[in-house]
Amino acid sequence: MAEFEKRITLENIDMMALLGVNDGNIKILENRFNTSMVFRGEQVIVRGAEEEVTIVEKVLKEMAYVLNTTKKLSAADVQMILELTLEGKEIINDKEYESVILYTKNDSIKAKTAGQFAYLQAARKNDICFAIGPAGTGKTYLAVALAVAALKKGLVRKIVLVRPAVEAGESLGFLPGDFREKIDPYLRPLYDALDEMLPSDKLKTNLEKGIIEIVPLAYMRGRTLNQAFVILDEAQNTTDMQMKMFLTRLGVNSKAIITGDITQIDLPAKQVSGLVKAQDILQKIEGIGFIYFEKTDVVRHKLVKDIIDAYEKFYDKG
Repeated sequence: MAEFEKRITLENIDMMALLGVNDGNIKILENRFNTSMVFRGEQVIVRGAEEEVTIVEKVLKEMAYVLNTTKKLSAADVQMILELTLEGKEIINDKEYESVILYTKNDSIKAKTAGQFAYLQAARKNDICFAIGPAGTGKTYLAVALAVAALKKGLVRKIVLVRPAVEAGESLGFLPGDFREKIDPYLRPLYDALDEMLPSDKLKTNLEKGIIEIVPLAYMRGRTLNQAFVILDEAQNTTDMQMKMFLTRLGVNSKAIITGDITQIDLPAKQVSGLVKAQDILQKIEGIGFIYFEKTDVVRHKLVKDIIDAYEKFYDKG
């Protein structure tokens, strides 16, 4: 069979960034396909079976697009672009690509509503981002996806996921079992999110090595978190002092997302929520973003939105 040749032009591209460290990005393609690639200025000459050359062309153009859009291109990006291309999926336009947070083995996690897209932009722009809104809007799930994506791209060295154990009064000694058995029920939603985003063996390894930590809020006191992506979930159940304590844990090259629903506060009646208070205190600080979700951003079962509506109407009558 005659060898097929295609000359591909990649205009206005940082060719060194496209190739990757020690040509690592291109080696991913060379290891997958029986094609040869010669780079000359802005041109790439690809030779091989016509079907494979066509696929390589698509992947190279997607790589160039991602690099020009995000100003970076990691080996993980190339691997995911390759997988999507082989599945017949393509990056369609700027907003489509920018809405993607994380590529998983089976799918991609992306912003699906206007509120979620605004959340994604705010989280990328600010080192601290507050996401406030009703259940089912993806506040926690997307925050975890952003953290996993940052870890995969080498932007942070660890992920720390935090929740207040309000039901246990942050005092877990009376519960049966060891520490992990006591606190697991309160942290389970975070494990569930991670389980969808990482292979089970990779998740287990990261947890064992402390690359990913899932801890109750009470265990954050006294720590400084450098090069970390930190998420505080169910933040409506923090006190004012707990919120301040959490926010001041942030170290060099770290990011934080704080999520919560101020309509579901489980604190004692006279106790002011740290999340509610933070809105008043921190709104005008540059580098801190606030995003508010609406019922239209609910992405769970279609009945969730109806349930929220029904409860709002019932209590509005009172």
